[in-house]
Amino acid sequence: MGQPKAMLPFGEELMLQRVVRLVGEVVRQDRIVVVAAADQELPPLPPQIKIAHDAHKNRGPLAGLAGGFAALANTCDAIYASGCDVPLLVPAFIQQMFELLGNHEIAVPKDKKFHHPLAAVYRTSVNKHVQELLHADRLRPFFLFEQADTLEVPVDELRLVDAELASLANCNVPEEYYRALKQAGFDAATLG
Repeated sequence: MGQPKAMLPFGEELMLQRVVRLVGEVVRQDRIVVVAAADQELPPLPPQIKIAHDAHKNRGPLAGLAGGFAALANTCDAIYASGCDVPLLVPAFIQQMFELLGNHEIAVPKDKKFHHPLAAVYRTSVNKHVQELLHADRLRPFFLFEQADTLEVPVDELRLVDAELASLANCNVPEEYYRALKQAGFDAATLG
């Protein structure tokens, strides 16, 4: 992308600021944790937002989950995990994922064979499995889904709250970023 995704401009906000604001429409700000690499630059965030640093460098989403669980220190029963690069996140999508969790340990959107681990809800009790997998160097989120009581939610069921599934559209390449800007009504040409 040419610069850290968290710092990309998105309207009057930076990408991470926007995602935090959108998550904050469903989750209390004092229960939002941003997990960052030790040397990662972050934009200014509301003071209630907790910042945790990834103790497991370059270990993927499971390490991020571990950092988030540690920062929350038993203050909640379940969390919604998100990447910083989903600027079109729909708050109703997050709420729906929490509702679908029911008595399961994990609720994860699934599109054919692909799971969306950074658009899923996890009970904090799965941290024991996360720690075991990290210790065994088994880093794919699918291994966690195999070990825990996981509800796989077909993405089409989520269209009721997010018709375009924009909550699953992350920005990994410039084209996706510019498309998201356009969808949100922002002029990408002004970014230089």
